[in-house]
Amino acid sequence: MMGAPTARAWAGYGARDTPAEDGGRIGPEFTFGLTMDTAFQEPVLLIKIAWGGRSLHTDFRPPSAGPYELNDYQRKLYYGPPGHGVPKDMDQWLAEKRRDTGRFYRLMMGHVKKVLSDPGRVVPGYDAVQGFQVAGFVWLQGFNDMVDGHVYPAEGKSGRFDRYSEWLACFIRDVRSDLGVPKLPFVIGVMGVGGLNADRDTVEFRKAMAAPASLKEFAGNVVAVETAPFWSEELEAIDRKRDQVGQMGWYLDSKHKDHANADGRMTDDEKRAFLEKYEADLISPTELVLWRRGASNAGYHYLGCAKTFALMGQAFAEANLRLLRSPTTP
Repeated sequence: MMGAPTARAWAGYGARDTPAEDGGRIGPEFTFGLTMDTAFQEPVLLIKIAWGGRSLHTDFRPPSAGPYELNDYQRKLYYGPPGHGVPKDMDQWLAEKRRDTGRFYRLMMGHVKKVLSDPGRVVPGYDAVQGFQVAGFVWLQGFNDMVDGHVYPAEGKSGRFDRYSEWLACFIRDVRSDLGVPKLPFVIGVMGVGGLNADRDTVEFRKAMAAPASLKEFAGNVVAVETAPFWSEELEAIDRKRDQVGQMGWYLDSKHKDHANADGRMTDDEKRAFLEKYEADLISPTELVLWRRGASNAGYHYLGCAKTFALMGQAFAEANLRLLRSPTTP
């Protein structure tokens, strides 16, 4: 929390292709900040890190997790016969892994420390005498780890993602050590992509992601918040239909034998008209309006649904506040 006269909240910081320009979207930080602000007289400063498409096993790998190492499955696959997913040049691949391992952890900590070294740069009226308190950390990530079948083999089996649990526990310890806050309240936003009806591997991954909150050393200062209940089932149903439209487009272009352009005679205009009718028959006008109003991204980004993110942010803030009130938090 920062000592400053007023708190401010703007939309547009959720996703930015150009950092200096408003991206027109929000993430969980929006309602997180609003909820935290209502709980304190002091203003709240949020420091957001949001590099997409990153893993914990490599990109955000914490220092105490040690160097990236190949597991038995990878060693057999990568040093075996050439095939799908096998690096062509192992020396180059290993060199790139050494370069990338922990890179975004270091960038994250560098950014946080830079902001905290001069709060007055971003907090108007900041009182250096009053100072600040680092009062919470929220971790919302996971998709790139969940879909990595090489780092986490044994698809469909229990315990497949146990290493993620170990690395996330290391991450929590290292963040606290680097920021000098041993009992820093830490909220794990458990990945909710796919909602309450997700497949077995997604459920297994969620268990692994939530597991560190159950460790004795983290009792009362780490909490896992399930986000699956906030997933939009309505938008997901429409997204599946959109996938069908995309698949039909591929069939037409590839002259698939079981579809309308099997003989390849359709012109581009005819294919376009066929696809427009196919979409209109599949997706109702009401669904189209709902999609345009409620979605702005792909499923792995929660369909870009503002309602989903708003509920997440509020839940994260409420969890953070409970941790701040815990007797185990200094």
